[in-house]
Amino acid sequence: MPSMREEQHELQRSLKSRHLFMISLGGIIGTGLFLGSGYTISSAGPTGAIVSYLVGGFIMYLTMLCLGELSVALPVAGSFQTYTTKFISPALGFTVGWLYWLGWAVTVALELLSSGLLMQRWFPHSPVWIWCAVFALALFLLNALSARAFGETEFWFSSIKVSAIILFIILGGAAMFGFIEMKGGQAAPLLGHYAQASLLPNGITGLLLTMITVNFSFQGTELIGIAAGESAEPEKTIPRSIRATVWRTLIFFVLAIFVLGGLIPYEQAGVIESPFVVVFDNIGIPYAADIMNFVILTALLSVANSGMYAATRMLWSLSKVEMASPALGRLTKKGVPMNALLLTLAIALLSLLSSVFAKDTVYLWLISLAGLGAQVGWISISASQLAFRKQYLAKGGKVADLKFKTPLYPVLPLVALTLNIVVLLSLAFDPEQRVALYCAIPFTIFCLLYYHFRLKNKIEPGSDLQPAEE
Repeated sequence: MPSMREEQHELQRSLKSRHLFMISLGGIIGTGLFLGSGYTISSAGPTGAIVSYLVGGFIMYLTMLCLGELSVALPVAGSFQTYTTKFISPALGFTVGWLYWLGWAVTVALELLSSGLLMQRWFPHSPVWIWCAVFALALFLLNALSARAFGETEFWFSSIKVSAIILFIILGGAAMFGFIEMKGGQAAPLLGHYAQASLLPNGITGLLLTMITVNFSFQGTELIGIAAGESAEPEKTIPRSIRATVWRTLIFFVLAIFVLGGLIPYEQAGVIESPFVVVFDNIGIPYAADIMNFVILTALLSVANSGMYAATRMLWSLSKVEMASPALGRLTKKGVPMNALLLTLAIALLSLLSSVFAKDTVYLWLISLAGLGAQVGWISISASQLAFRKQYLAKGGKVADLKFKTPLYPVLPLVALTLNIVVLLSLAFDPEQRVALYCAIPFTIFCLLYYHFRLKNKIEPGSDLQPAEE
């Protein structure tokens, strides 16, 4: 049993700005970009795909502005779960926290399984479960050491992904405009694929369905808020990290999609496994498929690493407000919530089993909940900012005293809240995503009823959170 800090129940503030930035990128850049970008281009066309990413980036930007104000004023590891509990409703905070925790725990399982499958390229006769176990143990040890160890690992994981994207944009853009000769003497396409494709080849429906997928691909930026409770000088590191994450993510995604759309006809983009591999191969880079397999493996492990961290801190935060067992709030000498980490890992491994024994039912439901959890988190961020500012002003607080302010209040937060709700409701129009709503509704009802009958009399809405002192 690890030694616990029974008296000092606080996390250590050891994460720096570069850690926060890369932790956030770690939760975003994954298979959605490296593998799913082809689907986006084939559904909306090259121009429509760019529009989808710009709109998704706009929603992300507005939501992160709201998170910036909250997490600088109140830098806590529970982030939007804590804000929802304090400023809106403890019952909703309880529901949001558990839904978000379950979502990331299941996501860890999905990334581990996908990583194991990728290893089959190099070790075709090895069992997938062996690799899942190896990666799970490695990520557990990294998270168990300290927040700083996790942050350093995530920094290098994300650095590999970002470097691959930058290299792709430079080389792909050079090939697109004829600065690099493509394999087989193919002529540089320039903007020909954009000119040949209609603006929206599959109509407005194709664009809207693509926007749902794109918006989900941006989720993970909210990890900045989760890590705020362990960041040094949050009033400086959080705004800097939010700005860097939003703009660099948007630039990376949009430029990558622009190059992909210029080099691959949209009719072919949706039927290839990874458009990045095709482009690298056409440019003539040796071992292109192996290079991208390594990059995608790094991306998967990075998301799993970030997910394990986020889920553990959310569980720790729930225990701090008596919404989970007090045992989950105990910390090691290094400030790691070990029991919360072990439970998160256990649920992830159980989810892996469901992918084998009940992949057509239970596993599908869990994956659907995983995608929904982050979207609910974004909605709660926007709503919490509105509630926080209203209560802060009502108690005599001055906007000038806030170290980070969401501009154009309440217009931008209201726009963010509305757009995030629209994205959530739009899942009903996508047959593949609709199951997320079917799973979320009973889960939400269960959480609300459990809170009402078991926890309501134990927990009072908190009004003690005030902006951090100078």
